[in-house]
Amino acid sequence: MADDGSKQALLEKVAPPAPGMPKITDSKKLDRIATDIRKSVVQMLHAAKSGHSAGSIGLADIFTALYFGMLNHDPKNPEWPGRDRMVLSNGHVCPVMYAAMAEAGYFPKEELLTLRKLGSRLQGHPHKGSLPGIENSSGPLGQGLSIAAGMALFAKRKRKSWRVYCVCSDGEHNEGQIWEAVMAAAKFKLGNLTAIMDRNNIQIDGYTEDVMPLEPLAEKYRAFGWNVIEVDGHNISQIIKACNEAKHVIERPTMIIAHTVPGKAISFMEFITEWHGKSPGDKEKDQALAELKELEAGYEGA
Repeated sequence: MADDGSKQALLEKVAPPAPGMPKITDSKKLDRIATDIRKSVVQMLHAAKSGHSAGSIGLADIFTALYFGMLNHDPKNPEWPGRDRMVLSNGHVCPVMYAAMAEAGYFPKEELLTLRKLGSRLQGHPHKGSLPGIENSSGPLGQGLSIAAGMALFAKRKRKSWRVYCVCSDGEHNEGQIWEAVMAAAKFKLGNLTAIMDRNNIQIDGYTEDVMPLEPLAEKYRAFGWNVIEVDGHNISQIIKACNEAKHVIERPTMIIAHTVPGKAISFMEFITEWHGKSPGDKEKDQALAELKELEAGYEGA
């Protein structure tokens, strides 16, 4: 029986990953990209006059880490068989995913302003087939981790070298299906699955620990047989490092608990639960963009 290192080496020999999109390692450049993504999200939600602000803006650093520092993917060839699969479970935060994909070159950035409009490819929840690079349709919460586990199980059984990443929310952990997926992923030793939880402590009805207490989340995942890493969800280098560490855990799935601030970098949104499902008006848009511009100026002076 081959050891874990030999198994991984064999996988890479059978299906070596193509280079895909080059990774960005400059932390300041990554921070600038995250700020641009936040600006796009504000403009998208203002134009749509509906949508989910706090979670989308709070996830900008995580999606920057994934699309620019972590994923093996190719926006010019979105169906490349060797690509890593990116599953979004909490689909209502899709504005941040759309913004990251447009920034990476999957489609023109001008199209972002069609969010939630009739006939747009950018609907309020992602739809597989409507946009290049969308791996799963989402809407009902709690399903994404099951989808991701299924993809990872397929990849493992077919000896594929690509990995599966799943972004999910903390509020989704009120759903029983999440925990069924957690058990299945551990049973099948899906070391090729990395999930990232947006631990921002809010959901549509208020704070998670008031609605349905979730803690101790890390201990729960470890009890279910997962590898657990906790990070600052606004430290892009930490997120990338955690994803790379997960690659070395061959027979256990990894949950990265990313502690985030809902509405991060926009003063009037941070930690305010009403911004879970609210879009900015004219004055709020202007203030948000002004604050982000000031943040951007700080990077230029660094």
